[in-house]
Amino acid sequence: MNRNRSPFVITAAILVALGALVTYFSGYYVDWLWFQSVDFTDVWTTVLATKIQLFLIVGIVTSLIISLNIYIAYKRRPLYVPVSIEVSGLERLRAQIEPIRTWVFVGVVAALTYFAGSSGMVFWREWLLFRNATDFGVTDPQFGLDISFFAFKLPMYQALIGWGISTIVLAIIAAAAVHYIYGGIRTQVKEDRTTVAARVQLSILLGLLVLLKAVAYWFDRYALTLKEGRLITGLTYSDVNALLPAKSILAAIAVICSLLFF
Repeated sequence: MNRNRSPFVITAAILVALGALVTYFSGYYVDWLWFQSVDFTDVWTTVLATKIQLFLIVGIVTSLIISLNIYIAYKRRPLYVPVSIEVSGLERLRAQIEPIRTWVFVGVVAALTYFAGSSGMVFWREWLLFRNATDFGVTDPQFGLDISFFAFKLPMYQALIGWGISTIVLAIIAAAAVHYIYGGIRTQVKEDRTTVAARVQLSILLGLLVLLKAVAYWFDRYALTLKEGRLITGLTYSDVNALLPAKSILAAIAVICSLLFF
């Protein structure tokens, strides 16, 4: 009976996968038909090529950063872990992972590449604006920058900062999880709860996270120019005299704090 079910299950899984692919790509086909009807297929091709590029670049880079930290955490694992109830449970988990460790790692890399790449595709507008930036010839009175900076470049810089912060956060979680599974982090003991390798790796990652937050604070100053209020759009008196100095101070504090982790 199980043998008879196997072909049915495989066929059903293939049909479901094909249906999902057809549904996913049907949107692209409909868009292509619309752009073809108005004789702008070059625009559709440019957008699609940009999405593919961002999928590959963001997916591969994100996966490389996180998987590299997973690999480092695994290579720096302690060779000997004292026996305890917590360790005994983790030992069983390690015993289950060890025979398929390579496949688990490959699966994690593939999943990271797919989900990160899919997230990166969302920023195709910001990337095209950044790549095709053109000066307006008008200078912003507060920062002395061409207004094109706020229209074309700032959105891409903010997207990069957000990507960097989220990537470092995921790297911290992944590295901490590997250190915990392999005994680099032990929450049940009173002393030496972390190994030197775990402290060094996590400290560097936390330092990079705080440093990126400093960069985010700095660019938040420029984003105030685009703030929309009920009466005006842009910087108000309180923004210039309160928020701008506050953002600068927060950026400086974050830089100093990040140095403490290195």
